[in-house]
Amino acid sequence: MSGPDRLLLTAGEPAGIGPELACRLALRNSDVVVVADPDLLGETVGRLGLDASIAVLDSIADRIDSVGESGQILCLPVALSASARPGRLDPANAGYVLETLRLAAGLCLQGAAAGMVTAPVHKGVINDAGIAFSGHTEFLADCAGVDRVVMMLIAERLRVALVTTHLPLARVADAITAERLEATLCILHSDLQTRFGIERPRIAVLGLNPHAGEGGHLGREELEVIEPVLADLRACGMALDGPLPADTAFLPEKLAAFDAVLAMFHDQGLPVLKYAGFGRAVNVTLGLPFVRTSVDHGTALDLAGSGRADDGSLAAAIGLARELVGRSG
Repeated sequence: MSGPDRLLLTAGEPAGIGPELACRLALRNSDVVVVADPDLLGETVGRLGLDASIAVLDSIADRIDSVGESGQILCLPVALSASARPGRLDPANAGYVLETLRLAAGLCLQGAAAGMVTAPVHKGVINDAGIAFSGHTEFLADCAGVDRVVMMLIAERLRVALVTTHLPLARVADAITAERLEATLCILHSDLQTRFGIERPRIAVLGLNPHAGEGGHLGREELEVIEPVLADLRACGMALDGPLPADTAFLPEKLAAFDAVLAMFHDQGLPVLKYAGFGRAVNVTLGLPFVRTSVDHGTALDLAGSGRADDGSLAAAIGLARELVGRSG
């Protein structure tokens, strides 16, 4: 299997469950190459008692005859800055974590890899290292040189995208601008068509305020920002419903009419989705020039090194990445 057919899997925070999940999933998926420190993966394999060896590749295009055989974990090497211990965060490894992401994104941008899947990182320890970092989504947008990307999580048939992502709640209302909302809807609509194969996507757009503003009595963002944008985009042919009250929009009979829901902020939409499918949900970054998927959970430091971490979400992320790559190709 050549580089362009392979998926890159970044192992995430080295003190978390990412290395364990990456090793397990790479053993089950011969098209997956783990971007990580090979010694870290070797230690993880030993700790878990896995019957596996680490095959270190010189490049993503490496075609060693034995590579990809059962019992091998393919690895593109990035060296840790400091030794890693399960459950013990170390800011010294923040640069290592980001370098795995840069390498994977760069290879995807070059067309040398099919797409990338990311195990969880720990935003706090990266910021503790003095590096401004708000999340994978924003970091990968910067790597790709795109102005706007959209975070969407998927649990079975439920798809929830976000206008704003990792912002304090006090800053959300000012961030809901007509320009941001229009750009987000255009990316969501386009990727639902091109990556998900939905010819005419039907999108439910939530309001920002309780009861979608109650006609202006509970806030005017719906009247002054959201409704005018929706009217303009409907005139361009988009199938948009809203702004809808968030407290009733997720009723099953209402969701059945839509292909995706657009929430205004992180905790407006994602608690419902994670309740519906936590441990099986997948995070997708829309608007990138390559496929990127991820897990629906964090680094789970309390489980690191125990061998008890559930790999269901990462398995689903790999499966969806493969599906999206196949459809895009």
